[in-house]
Amino acid sequence: MLYISAFTFGGGFVIVTLMKKKFVDDYGWLGEQEMLDITSIAQSTPGAIAVNAAVIVGKKLGGTAGIIAATLGTVIPPIVIITVISFFYNAFAENRYVALVLRGMQAGVAAVILDVVYSLSSGYFKNRKVFEIILIAISFVLVFFFKVNVIIIILAAALIGLVAVLVRKRKAVKK
Repeated sequence: MLYISAFTFGGGFVIVTLMKKKFVDDYGWLGEQEMLDITSIAQSTPGAIAVNAAVIVGKKLGGTAGIIAATLGTVIPPIVIITVISFFYNAFAENRYVALVLRGMQAGVAAVILDVVYSLSSGYFKNRKVFEIILIAISFVLVFFFKVNVIIIILAAALIGLVAVLVRKRKAVKK
C-alpha cells in the first residue's frame, strides 16, 4: 500500500484502480467481484475511499496487523507530499510549468479512472440480471442529468435491493 499510495495521483478512485491491478490481476489475492464489493463499501462509508478500501483489504489479507499496515501505507505518502507542497505552495501555485504538468496529470487520472470503470464493470455486466442493469442506468441518469444527490441514490438502491431480496425469498418459500 505504501508503494501504491506513493505513486497515486488523482484521488481515491485511482488508488482503487492500482489496488485492483496489484491485488486482483498481479497477485490474485482478491477476486474481481470481491474488489468490486470492497470499492462499493469503501465509497459508501464515511471517509476517504482509499483509506476505507485499504482497511478492508488489510483486514482480509492480514487481520488487525493488516489493517494497521495498509492504513499507514495509504496515509503516509499523501501526508509527506502535502507537507512538502505546503512549504513551497506559493512557488507551485504561480509556476506556469507546474500548472501545465498538473493539467497533463488530470488527463492521465481521467484515463486511469475510465480504465477501472471499464475493467470492473465489464465483468459485472456479464453475470447480472436486466433489473440490476436498469437500476444502474437509472441511477446514472438521475445523478448525471438531474443532479440527484448520490447519498439518496445509494440509499434508494439499498432499499430496492433489500426489497428485491425479500421478494425472492418469499417466492422461494412459496414454492
